[in-house]
Amino acid sequence: MRFSKTLVPTLKEAPAEAEVPSHVFMVRGGYLRKVAAGIYSFLPLGWRVIQKITGIVREEMNRAGASEVFLPAVIPAELWQESGRWDKYGAQLLRFKDRKGGNFVIGPTHEEVIVDLVRGDVRSYRQLPLNLYQVQTKFRDELRPRAGLMRGREFIMKDAYSFHVDEDDAKREYRNMYDAYTRIFTRCGLSFRAVEADTGAIGGSLSHEFQVLTETGEDVLVACDRCDYAANVEQAESRVGERALGAGSGVEALTKVRTPGQGSIDDVSAFLGLPSTQFAKTLIYIADGKPVAAMIRGDRTLNEVKLKKALGAVADPVMATEAMVLAATGAPVGFAGPIGLTIPVWCDREIAEMVDFVVGANEVDVHYRGVNLTRDFTPTGTAGIRQAAPGDRCPRCADGTFKSYRGIEVGQVFFLGQKYSEPMKANFLDASGHERSMVMGCYGIGVTRIAAAAIEQNHDKDGIIWPTPIAPYEVALLSLQGDDPGLRAVCDRLYAELESLGIEVLYDDRDERPGVKFKDADLIGIPWRVALGKKGLAEGIVEVKPRRSSEVQKVKLDEAVAFVAARVKEERR
Repeated sequence: MRFSKTLVPTLKEAPAEAEVPSHVFMVRGGYLRKVAAGIYSFLPLGWRVIQKITGIVREEMNRAGASEVFLPAVIPAELWQESGRWDKYGAQLLRFKDRKGGNFVIGPTHEEVIVDLVRGDVRSYRQLPLNLYQVQTKFRDELRPRAGLMRGREFIMKDAYSFHVDEDDAKREYRNMYDAYTRIFTRCGLSFRAVEADTGAIGGSLSHEFQVLTETGEDVLVACDRCDYAANVEQAESRVGERALGAGSGVEALTKVRTPGQGSIDDVSAFLGLPSTQFAKTLIYIADGKPVAAMIRGDRTLNEVKLKKALGAVADPVMATEAMVLAATGAPVGFAGPIGLTIPVWCDREIAEMVDFVVGANEVDVHYRGVNLTRDFTPTGTAGIRQAAPGDRCPRCADGTFKSYRGIEVGQVFFLGQKYSEPMKANFLDASGHERSMVMGCYGIGVTRIAAAAIEQNHDKDGIIWPTPIAPYEVALLSLQGDDPGLRAVCDRLYAELESLGIEVLYDDRDERPGVKFKDADLIGIPWRVALGKKGLAEGIVEVKPRRSSEVQKVKLDEAVAFVAARVKEERR
């Protein structure tokens, strides 16, 4: 493609809201333009990247035995009501009425539609297993869209759904998709890790996220330094010691102490001269409309996803307001404690390890010290409700500890079981003629997010450094004096010869200064740059530079095409 014949409107500056590198460089490099918050148009370069990623995804999904379909973006509310998600999904679900007053949604995901499709045509176990996938635009009405393609409202996703006669076969396909995803992200040139994950709004009982590792990632991960266990902090387990709940006790008597003006853990810790690890903080939440107390060690962070699971709550727990805390405990925020509370009290398992600890006394400027489980209060229940942290002991091996990473989720696989097939009556007749519900799996890839994640992992101060398999073009050919007929003729020949060998070339034939062309080439990030000017033409030399390196190689003009083609084809593998 000739630069002069396409639309690549590069910019010196990015919009103020573009903060992360992928957003900055995709706007500056002429890949994207904003239409509305979290909604973007793809320009020619951007769409070529998406097509490259989609091609890899399709090849590997087909190789794994899945069949492609295409489902509607607009979904009638009845299907969502049938599955039970109409009321549960939340404000991200974009709902609207048609001219006849019917309720519809713009699909954020397509479990309901695919189940409706399959239950209408699949009747027998002989038609199973079945794996159907699509590549389609989704919409989730994010409250605060940000970071360009990483947290947009409209995005392109590959979603697949598998149907099986039993759990064993569904888990076989789960592993098949896990392996297919590993091939996809490897082929896209990404450094990634699969981690155990929460199933979130999709549901199910087993899930892995594929996380691209980068410091700009919004997800926090932990991984064992001795074994292969890794998980999102929302899902990660941590091992506690062997002390059973209530076994043994401390040596202190339960004592009330005055703590005037000391409302935070740090303040009370300094005031009493005790480490924060000797404190248990009691947080008041509202879960399904009722107050509940959650206790974690003073230096820990509560994990609301784990709390929701422990409570068996339908809605996400939310922090109580100051008025709610006062009503539940009799004291303002900062002085809640488990002793004497009449609402349910859930303790993190780590609290069972503690003796003679400090808690709020449900009175202003008063705390208890010398607190011990069972002797002084009995919790409603115990569960792992704190967020995993670096240094925690691994739950899967004897002596490993967690290290922390940041990542961008680009794909997730779910074992759904019968979460959708049972309420929606997606049934089949087994070999004995009995009617049973199908067992399902679900597998998603954020196609547009892959593009952003690749840039977060592959850039420098000058611009993008695309992995060759997903780059918009493989070679940037620069004619450094575009107004010189002789030079133009030679560059035209190089362009034609490279393309005849199947090399994808963006030919910068503009009448621009060489400095502008060099800067744009670095910004756009095409893997190989081939530059020819009057001096090089006179010497019979072409300058070849890989985007990942500062080294410029001088190659004989008559060898340049073969030299560049060989290196590009090597990087495609």
